[in-house]
Amino acid sequence: MTFTALLLDNPQFRRVWIAQVVSQLGDWFNAVAVYALLLDLTGSATLVAAMMVVQLLPLALVSPMAGVVVDRMSRRTLMIGADLARAVLFAGLVFVRSADQIWLAFVLVTLGVIATAFFEPARTAMLPDVVPREHLMTANALSAATWAVMLTIGASVGGAVTVLVGRDAAFVCNGLSFLASAAALRGLHVVETHHTQPRDAASTGVRDGLAYLRRHPATIALLSIKAVWAVAGGMMLLLTVFGQRVFATTPGETAARGIGVLFAARGVGAIGGALLARAVQGRDAARLKALVPWCYGIAALGYLTLANAPTLWAGALAVVWAHVFGTLLWVLSSVLLQLVVEARVRGRIFAVELALHTFVSAAAILLTGYGLDNLHIAPRTLATWLGAFFLAPAAAWAMAPRVGRGLRLRR
Repeated sequence: MTFTALLLDNPQFRRVWIAQVVSQLGDWFNAVAVYALLLDLTGSATLVAAMMVVQLLPLALVSPMAGVVVDRMSRRTLMIGADLARAVLFAGLVFVRSADQIWLAFVLVTLGVIATAFFEPARTAMLPDVVPREHLMTANALSAATWAVMLTIGASVGGAVTVLVGRDAAFVCNGLSFLASAAALRGLHVVETHHTQPRDAASTGVRDGLAYLRRHPATIALLSIKAVWAVAGGMMLLLTVFGQRVFATTPGETAARGIGVLFAARGVGAIGGALLARAVQGRDAARLKALVPWCYGIAALGYLTLANAPTLWAGALAVVWAHVFGTLLWVLSSVLLQLVVEARVRGRIFAVELALHTFVSAAAILLTGYGLDNLHIAPRTLATWLGAFFLAPAAAWAMAPRVGRGLRLRR
């Protein structure tokens, strides 16, 4: 099934997709405006770095408990509540007017990210109730493509809005985007299967979720896919350094151009990966699992090529290549978990996945920065190490056929 056909034929999924589009567009509006706010009021790059951490760390800390709530409540209701909370919180950034009010920006963003920790696992866990199993690959691929397009468009449009009409307009637009998302979800009609399965309150707790993982070790392996790929977070930091130092022939203008080209290449690769994911739809869980080592290995070759690329455009092509297969890996992880995890525990599993990915990504960024600034390791050397790292999970998955036999579709 094509993306267009899925959107036209499934009005319930269309509502979920519209909610994703408008909220992620608002997210990128907000990111540009918040960084500009911090720099304009304080001039501190350290505060910008701290805000980046704030945009990651609460997801990792709150997600496990958020998963429990996702499995106990109506996921649709929870998503609408999270949207309404984010609308108020992010629009509230208009009240930050001076350097001594910066603390308020950190509080509002932290609370908004906590709301996201409830929204995202609920959205992913609910998808099998909205889309037939045979269309899950298309739905997740479209979700990945949408993220990539919003990254490419949202940041540039957000920057333009911030420059032309001011930060406050960007903050208000972000708040309105979450109201639009809530409005789309309000008309969503879906039978949430985790409500139809018999359970008691204890069965929706954290310990029950951990017990489920102990009984299903193949699910633990699937949880590791995105967590291991999150090491590529270090490569995201390296892309800025490659644009600024490695591929810069003159100071200033070329540095900005190089960073923009490499991040745009990341978005293009993500779109390509989403299209490739749709091309492999219809395969069963074991056959999808067989693609995992290939994705790790081919993405590794892309990063190794970047490490040795002689020019900016050669490096950009390598980034596109790596992120085509990195995005396919991301989609495979989501689809496999949706296919094999029981509905009653799906929220907790996706919450754990989000927490693991966020922790590893933040750690990879910090370690890469430490290697660059404190150990003075050359960017090309770090890129080579990171690229070579992904050959290890490629080999591990290729040599673990029993994982595939542990995957069983859930009714």
